[in-house]
Amino acid sequence: MSDIKKSGLSRRGLLKAGAVGGLVAATPSFFIKNAWAEEFRNNPENSGELKLGFNVPQSGPYADEGADELRAYMLAVKHLNGEGDGGMLNTFKPSMLTGKGVLGKKVTYSTGDTQTKSDAARASAKRMIEKDGVLMVTGGSSSGVAVAVQSLCQEQGIIFMAGLTHSNDTTGKDKRRYGFRHFFNAYMSGAALAPVLNKEYGGDRRAYHLTADYTWGWSQEGSIKKYTEAMGWETVNAVRTPLGAGDFSQYITPVLNSGADVLVLNHYGKDMVNSLTQAVQFGLRDKMVNGKQFEVIVPLYSRLMAQGAGEAVKGIFGSTNWHWSLQDEGSKAFVKSFGAKYGFPPSQAAHTCYVQALLYADAAERAGTFNPCGIVDALEGFEFDGMGNGPTLYRAEDHQCFKKVLVVKGKENPSSQFDLLEVVQEVPTEQVTYDSSEGEFAGDLGACNAG
Repeated sequence: MSDIKKSGLSRRGLLKAGAVGGLVAATPSFFIKNAWAEEFRNNPENSGELKLGFNVPQSGPYADEGADELRAYMLAVKHLNGEGDGGMLNTFKPSMLTGKGVLGKKVTYSTGDTQTKSDAARASAKRMIEKDGVLMVTGGSSSGVAVAVQSLCQEQGIIFMAGLTHSNDTTGKDKRRYGFRHFFNAYMSGAALAPVLNKEYGGDRRAYHLTADYTWGWSQEGSIKKYTEAMGWETVNAVRTPLGAGDFSQYITPVLNSGADVLVLNHYGKDMVNSLTQAVQFGLRDKMVNGKQFEVIVPLYSRLMAQGAGEAVKGIFGSTNWHWSLQDEGSKAFVKSFGAKYGFPPSQAAHTCYVQALLYADAAERAGTFNPCGIVDALEGFEFDGMGNGPTLYRAEDHQCFKKVLVVKGKENPSSQFDLLEVVQEVPTEQVTYDSSEGEFAGDLGACNAG
């Protein structure tokens, strides 16, 4: 692998980081006025507004995340239009956002309910594109939804800024030219978590996986197995569970007689709340197996899930994309704005969605157009800071973002109902970066399609 690939930098990223000036021919196209033709779907040229589509789970097992996503999107719209304290507009750099709309147009929005179902999510996104005239679709709290809507947006010639999606597939085999993700993936969780688990629990462990039966669950199970088996763990069994199962007792009971001394819960949202709570109620964490204390791991955590599971999360390790306790200027600005508006700190889902709304708006300003081809060019290889988790790269080859990953565990003595997770380690970007051309991540983004 080249040094460039190891660092995650693309050719475009290197060009953007170089000296400004020289021949016009050497200037990236989005710096050239009128570089893009204006023939594209939902062109707002004759409209006074830019309409965005917020497609979130307002019902179903991930509805809590969806509600927080929608709160964040509405806050982003206010900040883009110059209302409130500006939030991350004050910390995001480099940025061309002014708080005066985007390219002179007021930001408005339309909403949809994904129901955490791919068909419902595609239908609501299609309605927002074809009837509401949105220029960008964003949101969702399911990788199955993200993959489905991303594909639709590619077909329709509309930018898709993925919400909460953790499957490797979203920016792996199912990546698309018009799809971008400001969320880490399962591979990164495995790479970040494994060294911590090895230190805490040793390399001689027997693991049992319960896995949500769709693209994200499969992806996370595979990534966690890859890294834990590499450090010596044995996988005893991996059992698939239906999304929204509610009662997990039939899946937890066999764990007791399996010889496993670790349970890995590849669940999210209310499924994680229910499976973890029931595992604790079954007394798994009170048992000694193979001469070791039985442990439970939740590879993908959120504050909302921790809040739902209550006492059950104490001492349990996992990873998260962002946490409201971070002390960088961007995180503090966002927490302040969100807390003043809603009375409680934002979740990682809220953070992800807020940031992606701003990134799209800034890309339009830098490109000087809403043409999706211009937006793509402005985002590919874009490096920025001030949005939480430190310096961040939107890698051109696959549109995956690369930044620090947080390893967390449930607090033993929380100070409030929101102070439930402590950040154990901020894992550096280099530790979770991978080659986009290998294995499950290989594939082509496809062509630019202005619809």
